[in-house]
Amino acid sequence: MAPGIAAEIREPETERKLSLHESGMLWLRGPNIFEGYLHDEKRTTEVLRDGWFKTGDIGRFDEDGFLFIEGRLSRFSKIGGEMVPHESVESKIIDLLDLAGRDERAIAIVGVQDEAKGEALVLLSAVDVDLSQLRDKLRDAGVPNLWIPKKICRVDAIPVLASGKLDLKTCQQLAASCNE
Repeated sequence: MAPGIAAEIREPETERKLSLHESGMLWLRGPNIFEGYLHDEKRTTEVLRDGWFKTGDIGRFDEDGFLFIEGRLSRFSKIGGEMVPHESVESKIIDLLDLAGRDERAIAIVGVQDEAKGEALVLLSAVDVDLSQLRDKLRDAGVPNLWIPKKICRVDAIPVLASGKLDLKTCQQLAASCNE
């Protein structure tokens, strides 16, 4: 960490302090942390507690003290009590289906509500993908069952913002409508 900055890893739901080597929500404190959102007390109280800033990032520290940001909380699903990183699942699928190097984004993983496990993964795909074959490839690659998409939703294009980032809200809407 940078001089004067303190970091904690906390459980995302309960905010219980975790071991630095466990993955959880990254909280930071230091002289460079902002004092809150201008004219927005509600958002300020959501992210600031006793001088600590809730970043929204999921991270962990290794044994040498290096911080690893594993993704944004908005890009994780909690399935059967386990935090499943959407970006890691996407990366594995891109590798297995040889989708790297495309001009446009081909896939996105989205979490949807699931009565049995809390959430389930849906694969939004702008290319034709056979779910059964994908599941076999993921299992053969050693991907845990909780990380394997439950359903594929074929879309014309993966929604992205003008910044090039994934349009999470629209992706969520597509996955929800496909899951009905």
